[in-house]
Amino acid sequence: MENKNYEAIIEAILFTMGESVELEKIAAAIELDKKETKAIIGRMMEHYEDPAIGIRIIELDGAYQMCTKSEMYEYLIRIAKQPKKHVLTDVLLETLSIIAYKQPITRVEIEKIRGVSCDHAVNKLVEYNLVCELGRLDAPGRPLLFGTTEEFLRSFGVQSIDELPVLNPVQVEEFKQEVEAEINLKMDI
Repeated sequence: MENKNYEAIIEAILFTMGESVELEKIAAAIELDKKETKAIIGRMMEHYEDPAIGIRIIELDGAYQMCTKSEMYEYLIRIAKQPKKHVLTDVLLETLSIIAYKQPITRVEIEKIRGVSCDHAVNKLVEYNLVCELGRLDAPGRPLLFGTTEEFLRSFGVQSIDELPVLNPVQVEEFKQEVEAEINLKMDI
């Protein structure tokens, strides 16, 4: 039998799963019987009692879970209370501007404008609460419609989408000509 670091494997399993894992599943994963596995976890639980370690393993009805020691909660709360800083990449900003100006809009319509898949960008914008689902389009497949949120308005310092800057019609025409020229160039290649 090869020499495995069972404690490291169990630790990785419990850390990654983030929820309780049954003894049987852990034993099967490390290819040991339940008695041996339980003994290893017991040693690990003793090790985690060290005050210099901020986590522990708890047993929940024949399953085990890695969690934070209660003495650490006040520090976790301090971190959780800090405002999250969301980074808007160029892709996210481009997708957000399309949604802001064309809402309500479907993913397919966004992808037509951008020319690439937008699933990740839309999902991130929903996660950041800048975009939300507004309902479904009354069309085959009933695709989701997306629009901006109040958080979007707050973040960009506007009271309504009507306050968003409007492109100069001359600039719009120039952009159209540039796009058409680029399309024609690609077709010639």
